[in-house]
Amino acid sequence: MATADPEGIDGVRMTWNAWPRTKVEASKCVIPLAACISPIRPHPDMPTLPYSPLRCKTCTAVLNSFARVDFAAKLWICPFCFQRNHFPPHYAMISETNLPGELYPQYTTVQYVLPHLESHSAAAHQRDPSSSPQPSPVFLFVLDTCMIEEEMGFVKSALRRAIGLLPDNALVGFVSYGTQVQVHELGFSDMSKVYVFRGNKEITKDQVLEQLGLGITGRRPAVGAASAAAGGFPVQNGFPGSGINRFLLPASDCEYTLNSLLDELQTDQWPVPPGSRPSRCTGVALSVAAGLLGACLAGTGARIITLVGGPCTEGPGSIVSKDLSDPVRSHKDLDKDAAPYFKKAVKFYEGIAQQLVSQGHVLDVFASALDQVGVAEMKVAIEKTGGLVVLAESFGHSVFKDSFKRVFEEGEQSLGLCFNGTFQINCSKDIKIQGIIGPCTSLEKKGPAVADTTIGEGNTTEWKMCGLDKSTCLTVFFDLSSSDRSNTPGAVNPQLYLQFLTSYQNTDGQKMLRVTTVTRAWIDTAVSSEELVQGFDQETAAVVMARKTSLKMETEESFDATRWLDRSLIRLCSKFGDYRKDDPTSFTLNPCFSLFPQFMFNLRRSQFVQVLTASPLFPL
Repeated sequence: MATADPEGIDGVRMTWNAWPRTKVEASKCVIPLAACISPIRPHPDMPTLPYSPLRCKTCTAVLNSFARVDFAAKLWICPFCFQRNHFPPHYAMISETNLPGELYPQYTTVQYVLPHLESHSAAAHQRDPSSSPQPSPVFLFVLDTCMIEEEMGFVKSALRRAIGLLPDNALVGFVSYGTQVQVHELGFSDMSKVYVFRGNKEITKDQVLEQLGLGITGRRPAVGAASAAAGGFPVQNGFPGSGINRFLLPASDCEYTLNSLLDELQTDQWPVPPGSRPSRCTGVALSVAAGLLGACLAGTGARIITLVGGPCTEGPGSIVSKDLSDPVRSHKDLDKDAAPYFKKAVKFYEGIAQQLVSQGHVLDVFASALDQVGVAEMKVAIEKTGGLVVLAESFGHSVFKDSFKRVFEEGEQSLGLCFNGTFQINCSKDIKIQGIIGPCTSLEKKGPAVADTTIGEGNTTEWKMCGLDKSTCLTVFFDLSSSDRSNTPGAVNPQLYLQFLTSYQNTDGQKMLRVTTVTRAWIDTAVSSEELVQGFDQETAAVVMARKTSLKMETEESFDATRWLDRSLIRLCSKFGDYRKDDPTSFTLNPCFSLFPQFMFNLRRSQFVQVLTASPLFPL
């Protein structure tokens, strides 16, 4: 079983499964102390508990199977901070033979079904008893119309199929754009009604809400959603206010309207002079889409699904001029700072990323074009919100069609898309968190576990994950405090503990909390490194090094990836290999390291590192 599923119930793998006690000894390991975790990876043996978790009153860690329990005194001792916590009255029947699910030793990962905010659902139910007590996921489609008729036909049929696959309670909205942006009102099926925004001018969230008539709902009253609903705003589709339901409707209610709209929709009619690119305002379209979703209640999971047919040439977010004789920027242009649109576009998309993260919403991009469409500029908003990217040559290509279909499918083929998550880490004393590489954003939550050095999204113990699915994987980098504790072995716990907490909204709108608690042994590497070597996971180490290399290539100027990988490998081999000086034939490497040099050799030759002929997209 271990071979078939090395991640097990926890979905956690570490570079080193035994940890040195000090910062100095950890630095000698060359490969960083890191964990790869799949926060919501499904497992058949994982229990789902229909009640709220118990938390330590000092460090807020959740009760887990590593806690020491005094059944007579009805209390438990937190393995992270050693605080004694009393069980609440509803745990009165607890005993060695009557354990709650989270205390079973085999259940190191459990999932809790969290109660919803009663205030909102109660008020909503009073106003409209038929309304769902759980927030429905929102899918806002943003379609580029600057494409030829044939491509438009392909994308329309893909959209029709997608709308048919959506759950009935899912809310749907539709925005199209070319030279200008059109927001389509779906709540009035008798006649198509469209709100138009100019494509060459930056527009704020408040301006979007104002022009769409959503100004009141966009500003959430200080008294809270419940009293807002009780105070006279009607609640429709789970949103207080009378405006948003004109643009976001349940899939079952607007399928006919959307299909009629798609039948009538034409390619962008603005003339394109010879030798010019179409006037395409992708940046403004995404601003309008993010602003429209800003009218939703906080905590509503939503995705902006963007279908792009070429580069943005109009307004903020432009990546190239309309003149076809101007080439789209290459890696060389970026290295020489000869891409005039790049930095301004990245800054614009960073603003959109910030807005979407604060709203808890996701940006997905499906791009089908022979030329580049500007994903290198947009990627900051995609990565920080946990969005999906699919690149294909045509909307008729199976890569696009199959990928797009899988976003909406249920069952075995489902991606398991979830919404509006947060990720939190608790760890034993003397362990510090440097940061995470993955689809998340730092929430800047400080604490004693935050390391001085930062890798990726750092300076925090909590992260926002607007979008996540069953294959989402985060790489967490750890550090140790510099104190040398080997002098007092009696006072040291032989085990270290890490706890990963992932809260998220599933496709049914239910709020879930996944709690994974793992333990590893502290070892004194100054005495013997045998246990350290036996605990090396070379596959995880290869992933960690690849992701760290990708990050350094993006964030450090004049970083030589090949040289850095070579030097790391040489240092690892000189630390853990056996050899006689000046005799290359004598070199041997422990079998625990045998595959790692091959992984590194293939990485340094791959397109992730050798980017000479590649488009400026993002690596791992």
